[in-house]
Amino acid sequence: MPATRDLVNELIAKDSIVIFSKTYCPYCKMAKQVFESLKKPYTAIELDDREDAQDIQEVLGEITGARTVPRVFLNGECLGGGTDVKKLFESGELEKKF
Repeated sequence: MPATRDLVNELIAKDSIVIFSKTYCPYCKMAKQVFESLKKPYTAIELDDREDAQDIQEVLGEITGARTVPRVFLNGECLGGGTDVKKLFESGELEKKF
């Protein structure tokens, strides 16, 4: 899956905030709402709209240790999932990362 790995790395590098998401996932919505409340634009990669979703989740599993969504990246660093992002936001740590 080197092509998928390249694609994932490219997507992560392209924007400062990238959320690998599924449109119906409540944790994905939670993560997006955090960035919306901070007025920070993000790029959402909606995996349920993609044919290569399975492959992308495999690669995310390899690089982040989890294949679950959301996988949230800020400046190339994986912040984790929806709950992780919400905790960072509530503690004030998230703003320090910008």
